[in-house]
Amino acid sequence: MLSGMHEHDGPLTRLRRSHEHSVLDLLRKHGPLSRAELGTRSGLSRTTLYDIVAGLVGSGAVVASTPHVEVRKRGRPVEKLSLNPAAGEAVGIDFARRAVHVAAVNFAHEVIGSASEPHTADLSWPERVDIAERLLGSLATVPSDDPARPAGGTGDGPAAVHLDALSAIGVGVVGPITDPGSERAHAQGIDGLPDLLRKRFGVSVLLDNNTRLAALAEAVWGAAADSSDVLYLRLSHGVGGGLVVGGALHRGRYGLSGEFGHVVVDPVGRQCECGGTGCLETRAALDAVLNRYREAGGRAGDLAGFLAAAAAGEPPALQVLERVGHDVGSVLAAVCHAVGPGVIVVGGELAEAGPALLEPVERSLRQHLMPMARHHVDVRRATLGEAGSALGGIALVLHESPLLSHYPRPVSEENA
Repeated sequence: MLSGMHEHDGPLTRLRRSHEHSVLDLLRKHGPLSRAELGTRSGLSRTTLYDIVAGLVGSGAVVASTPHVEVRKRGRPVEKLSLNPAAGEAVGIDFARRAVHVAAVNFAHEVIGSASEPHTADLSWPERVDIAERLLGSLATVPSDDPARPAGGTGDGPAAVHLDALSAIGVGVVGPITDPGSERAHAQGIDGLPDLLRKRFGVSVLLDNNTRLAALAEAVWGAAADSSDVLYLRLSHGVGGGLVVGGALHRGRYGLSGEFGHVVVDPVGRQCECGGTGCLETRAALDAVLNRYREAGGRAGDLAGFLAAAAAGEPPALQVLERVGHDVGSVLAAVCHAVGPGVIVVGGELAEAGPALLEPVERSLRQHLMPMARHHVDVRRATLGEAGSALGGIALVLHESPLLSHYPRPVSEENA
């Protein structure tokens, strides 16, 4: 992995890493290129480029090859450089409130597998880790487009995952993580989780808040990959988010950045799990939305039924989404006034309602924004779905994205 190539982080190392990223990004975008083509596209001097390429080839990140004899032209064959997908893999796991999601990415940053499995909210950590191990095992043994994929998860990707190639696992969990670079997190009863995972997989474990990891993934691979200032909001069993400010993921002094679900929208409203009253989470989390829907006369018993009712134009469902959108938009506007994002990404299961939710969100957002800001914010639906937080865990492991340039560097832990 490129992230393991640098033991020091001085100015020269950062400059070299920047050059490496430039070369790797060109190969990801354009496919195999000659050294001359890389030089033209990168703008690096011949000496610098050859030194960078030699290091990447030596580490196994890049492979060199020549055309087959039948396609060669006259003269000396031109050597082509390309990414080596077999150079390594990274795995991410998202332990959501009621499901486990896993994903794997190869060195070329191609998603090579993902899978999910729901569970009850009270499932123990060992049982959740069992699910993660089983899902990753299914990716490791059966190509995800194979009709023989084992039941219990839905995957996508072209090839099986090689678990013996892992260097670390990035893990997302619900709730604040005050030190994502270590394995000493005690919040939310997860203090034994890293050890449990390390013993199962034999590699170090990096923890962070799963919603913030989803924000990272949407900014690296998803709906906001073209923006350096992003506000991500997830509407799921809980409500939370993440911020990308000036091209860097923002964690906050105590790891509490992005807790948008605990912005008060109704001072005399219901009590929240955080101890406050009338937080957005009490009005926009899935259970709260279903309760509001039933109070309005709706009959659907679960989220799928509610979304189907909304798609069919059922008035109680649309009325609830209108009110939820108003609450969400007012909170987003307040955050926008503080950080000035160019893109807002809305994800989570409730975002599957599509325009029935997003249009009220946009109306409320623009109503509450300063006039000069109303036309500078683009609201988008998340594109990575259930795998988002797991992919964010992978980005945390790779630690290559500029989005993590100011983020606490994960501490290397000894393998079990």
